[in-house]
Amino acid sequence: MFAVEAHNVTKVFGSIRALDELSFRVKSSEIFGLIGPNGAGKTTALRIVSTLLLPTSGTVKVFGYDVGQNADDVRRIISYLPEEAGAYRYLSGLEYLEFMARFHTSDRNEARKMVMEAAEISGLGERLKDKTKTYSKGMKRRLLVARALMPKPKLAILDEPTSGLDVLHSYHVREIIKGYVKSHSVTALLSSHNMLEVEYLCDRVALINNGRVVAEGEPKELKEKFGGKNLEEVFARVVKFA
Repeated sequence: MFAVEAHNVTKVFGSIRALDELSFRVKSSEIFGLIGPNGAGKTTALRIVSTLLLPTSGTVKVFGYDVGQNADDVRRIISYLPEEAGAYRYLSGLEYLEFMARFHTSDRNEARKMVMEAAEISGLGERLKDKTKTYSKGMKRRLLVARALMPKPKLAILDEPTSGLDVLHSYHVREIIKGYVKSHSVTALLSSHNMLEVEYLCDRVALINNGRVVAEGEPKELKEKFGGKNLEEVFARVVKFA
């Protein structure tokens, strides 16, 4: 069984065709990246997988559950981190994690374990005692990624997880994602327009342009197939001759 199976997914907003028969598959316990320029349809695809949007046509299944017909079952096994997610300014990092843990369990001991896990994932140490309004953007993102991973979802969906971060904070967030996924057998589906970053982070990728997958595979495999030094060159060549 695949973690995610998207088949001929189309999404239309008025006169805009955001997704155009998009198809891809995500294997269990891998990091899979949807990559492409802004406006390619990446966020729309993630929102459909997350059950926040319904496709106009086509199907998406998450571990066998249809996102339209079995939305509640899907929501129980996923976590979703939007690109523009924020934390409550007047809560400390620890209070925020405790608050969010209550959405996943009513058992206090389980919630405590979840928060301890998130605290370790974030790497924020003593700064978790401070209000999130004092955090840098990178610190907030580390907190939010930890929040998304702490319930140990079968599928973590991360939209542009390092968007707007400097080199150092981007590195920390990438290491958090890669380390946690590999050590806990979690599956991650993420989007990014930073193709060099995704090349380092992902096991496999789907290159998206105008709502369609134009190439899919392992980064190394795609570079060999299309003769590119990196995924940016691969994308440029694929789009040019598509």
